[in-house]
This record gives sequence, C-alpha cells and structure tokens, in this order.
Amino acid sequence: MRAHATLAVLFTALIGQVVGQDAAKVADNPPGVIYKAALPKERAFKDAALDGNVKGSIVAVATDSGDGVSFKVKFSNLPKEGGPFSYHLHVDPVPSDGNCTETLAHLDPTGRGEETPCDSKDPASCQVGDLSGKFGKIESDPFEDSYIDRYASTKEGLGAFFGNRSFVLHYANKTRLTCANFVLAIEEPTINESYSAPAYLPTPTETVNPATNTPTGSGSETAGTPMPSSDTNTPTVPNAASSVALPVHLALAGVFALIFAL
Repeated sequence: MRAHATLAVLFTALIGQVVGQDAAKVADNPPGVIYKAALPKERAFKDAALDGNVKGSIVAVATDSGDGVSFKVKFSNLPKEGGPFSYHLHVDPVPSDGNCTETLAHLDPTGRGEETPCDSKDPASCQVGDLSGKFGKIESDPFEDSYIDRYASTKEGLGAFFGNRSFVLHYANKTRLTCANFVLAIEEPTINESYSAPAYLPTPTETVNPATNTPTGSGSETAGTPMPSSDTNTPTVPNAASSVALPVHLALAGVFALIFAL
C-alpha cells in the first residue's frame, strides 16, 4: 500500500510538471504561408441583437524569419450590447452546420486551463489560443488590430498549429457569438499597372522605337541604313547568253556581205 501511495505522489508531481507549463515560442514557422478565417454571412447565435452576422476576418502569416506569426484582425457590425468581446483560437473546426459549440475548448496544448485569467504581460503563461487575452479585447466597432504572436504556429504537426482549426468570437459572458474556420490562402501576385503593350507589334526582325512607337530595323542590319526595294534603279548585269549573242550576229552579217561581194 505504501508503494502504491508513493507512486501516486510521484505521478501527480510528474503531471504537474507536464500540464500547465508555459507555452514555448515557435521560431521555425514556414514563411509566406497564409491562413485566413472569414466570418460567414449567417448568424451562429440566433438571438444576437444585430442585422445579419458580425463581419470580419483573421489573417495570419509567419514572419519573414519564421519567429512567430503576424495576425491582422478586423471586425465590424458588432452587437451594441454584451461587450467587451473576446476571441480565441479553438481546438476543432466549425462543422458544416455552423455550430460554434462543436469547436470545443480554446487551443491549449500545454493544458493551462481557463481558471486563471491570462496575464498579457506574461503571454507565455496564457493559453496559446487566447488571442484577446494576450493582445486585448474588442471594445470598438469597427475594430482592427495587428500583432505578432510568438506562441501560435503555422507549422503543421505542432500542438500550437491552428491552420486546421477555428476561431470563436464571444460575448463578455463567454456565450459564443460567431465562428469561422481557418483555410490556407494564396497571396495574389502584384500587378504591374505601369506596363502598356506597344501599339505596333514588330516582326521577328524588327524592334519598336519606344519614343515614337514605330518599327525600326534590327538584327544584322544597321539602324538608319536604307534597304534596296523594287523601286530602286539598279544596273542590269547581262548574263552569259546575251554576252555571246551579239558577236555571232555581227559575224554572220560579215559573211553575207563577203558572199555578195564575190
């Protein structure tokens, strides 16, 4: 019995070391990977005193160095009462029926729990998913904020990874107001609006003068050198047959003259 009691004490002590520890910083997030969660048009909480649903999104991308994740948060059309509102990363995604309750609890890979309020001055001690606890609740409409969270992750396989999870927006009394899933997003390429196609498309042996938008010669030809055309007066060089024909006619005429003279 004494041995069992000793093992129980040791096990409890071990659990205390593993569960409830501070979150670890993530410094190897894949740069350029973007996740976005946009709120739906339909209301999840039917009794919400607002027209339609809260509008907004959370966009997250790793920093260039991979040290932490940059968040951009935007919300508007919030209820006039029931704030300040909080928002958190949750463990599970939102199901197809939009039930925010099915997202389960906050993302909390260290098992910290929600009993003790988050201390924004010590973000490592907070739940990884408690974004508003670490960076501030929503107290305005519209609301915008941006920050870098060193403990959330866009690297798949880590407990702090949220790319396949969701976020939930709460009333001050913790009632779930609305929610949305994170999805992998692709950044749109920048369009060069200063470029315009030339009015004249050159042939393979021509270029276009950018100042006048007119074609000029290129390749082995020298710019400005006139090229021969069908209108150019050039001397005709006789071929071999025409060169021989004239002396033969003269010879025959001489022969006939000699015959008549005899």
